[in-house]
Amino acid sequence: MKKISLVIMAAGLGSRYGGIKQLEPVGPSGEIIMDYSIYDAIKAGFNKIVFIIRKDLEKDFKEIIGNRISKIIDVEYVFQELDNIPEGFHVPADRTKPWGTGQAVLSCIDVIKEPFAVINADDYYGKEAFVKVYEFLNNLESANTNSYCMAGFVLGNTLSENGTVTRGVCQVDEKGYLVDIVETREVEKQGDHAVASDGKGGQVILDLNRAVSMNMWGFTPGLLNELKTGFVTFLKEHGNELKSEYLLPEEVGRLIKEGKATVRVLKSNDKWFGVTYKEDRQMVVDSFRALVDQGVYPEKLF
Repeated sequence: MKKISLVIMAAGLGSRYGGIKQLEPVGPSGEIIMDYSIYDAIKAGFNKIVFIIRKDLEKDFKEIIGNRISKIIDVEYVFQELDNIPEGFHVPADRTKPWGTGQAVLSCIDVIKEPFAVINADDYYGKEAFVKVYEFLNNLESANTNSYCMAGFVLGNTLSENGTVTRGVCQVDEKGYLVDIVETREVEKQGDHAVASDGKGGQVILDLNRAVSMNMWGFTPGLLNELKTGFVTFLKEHGNELKSEYLLPEEVGRLIKEGKATVRVLKSNDKWFGVTYKEDRQMVVDSFRALVDQGVYPEKLF
């Protein structure tokens, strides 16, 4: 059987939520959002899990989820740390946060040698996207290709009722390939459309049917070497900034523009939900309860 991994980015500080939101129980038997993603991934065919966490979170993380999951599927841990940067660079004295999702995925470079998917720990993606991403990766002729994929969600299915969100707004060509992705902040629904910050103090209007990224990607191991090179360039340009972030979507966009990668957009019609704000939690609990009642998931996952 071909090895295909699922990488889960769980090192986020949960600053907007006010706690370690990835470990909040939301399922009827105490499951956290990650449990559902892992359940869907295993059903789709993934056979290895790599957790990206912070070192200080390791003990709690293993007690709450890691030790359970390791009985079901191969599990590895990597750590995203502020000081995990290339030789010759230094961390600014007042910087407190790690360097973003690009650095997070780069931290897997020593444990990933096979095609892999990447997801956020605190997002519920639905079953359809896991099946489509797995099938794409499983059908690759070679693990050395620079042919990648991304689950494309419908913007209107990904918004919070309790505040603005950040989304990767996508431009997709007529053949279904990603042309560009723009990290767009302060997105919220207003009537039959959405509005977002244009980054210059104004707003832009977005169609609710627009394809967006929720940081669910399918890659081959070659991406990690591209991230390694790109991180050096990033640090040369932004390494002295206190809040600069080396973002995975921006690096993927760069590779597309430079002709170094293609990204197939696999459309998912599933409704996203996640705990961005404390007020979101009850909606997530109710949503999982409804999915269990509908028979989509068992009362107890594992």
